Amino acid sequence: MTPQERTEREKDMTNHWNKKVSDFLIGKTIKSVRYMTNEEMEDFMWYKKAIIIDFTDGHWIIPQSDDEGNNGGALYTSDEKMSVIPAI
Repeated sequence: MTPQERTEREKDMTNHWNKKVSDFLIGKTIKSVRYMTNEEMEDFMWYKKAIIIDFTDGHWIIPQSDDEGNNGGALYTSDEKMSVIPAI
């Protein structure tokens, strides 16, 4: 693969995922935000509890440490008073 082809492929992948994520998240309303319970953490076979963001349409998101879901993850924020929402 040439460098130009690689750049074009990365651009296509970024555009693809930007659209998918935007379509999923834009317009959603947050119903609740909480840390997962110990039982939920164990169900995921994790050692850290991540936050769960529940939406009013029944969907949810949970940050994970990587694409494979090896542990609960943190969120970096734009809030000066809370720059990171940690996994605990």
